[in-house]
Amino acid sequence: MRKNITFTLNGDRVSLEVASNTMLLELLRDHLSLTGTKEGCGHGECGACTVLVDGRNINSCLYPAFEVEGKEVITIEGLMGPQNELHTLQKSFAENGAVQCGFCTPGMILSAKALLEDNPKPDADAIRQGLAGNLCRCTGYVQILDAVQKAAQDFGIED
Repeated sequence: MRKNITFTLNGDRVSLEVASNTMLLELLRDHLSLTGTKEGCGHGECGACTVLVDGRNINSCLYPAFEVEGKEVITIEGLMGPQNELHTLQKSFAENGAVQCGFCTPGMILSAKALLEDNPKPDADAIRQGLAGNLCRCTGYVQILDAVQKAAQDFGIED
């Protein structure tokens, strides 16, 4: 079965036909060429595929593409400013050494954005809880927590 869906993707209206078994991750990467969203485990365990749907962080590997009908989807590519300026979180991750191999980074940043939208001044425990669905094999999390804390100081200025 195929279905036409229309949704907002990184600020642009998108309409296309998708198969009923298409997951959002596949739609983004394979059909729309937005490869910033990564496939890690394919089972919703690692968070590498995290995107925002109506402001909530979700695992796009488990989220049926049909479900984005009428919704707003933001990927890591959608955080860039109009002159390709980095988002506050992207800058903070780079400046604070929170990027090693970079595979988990898009999902971490989008989960952090969802957290900061709900709680602009989180403490360390709130950050840990907000990023609990995202795994990193490289940094040991200290730099990631620091980056989110530092970004929280400037969050909202560029959003």
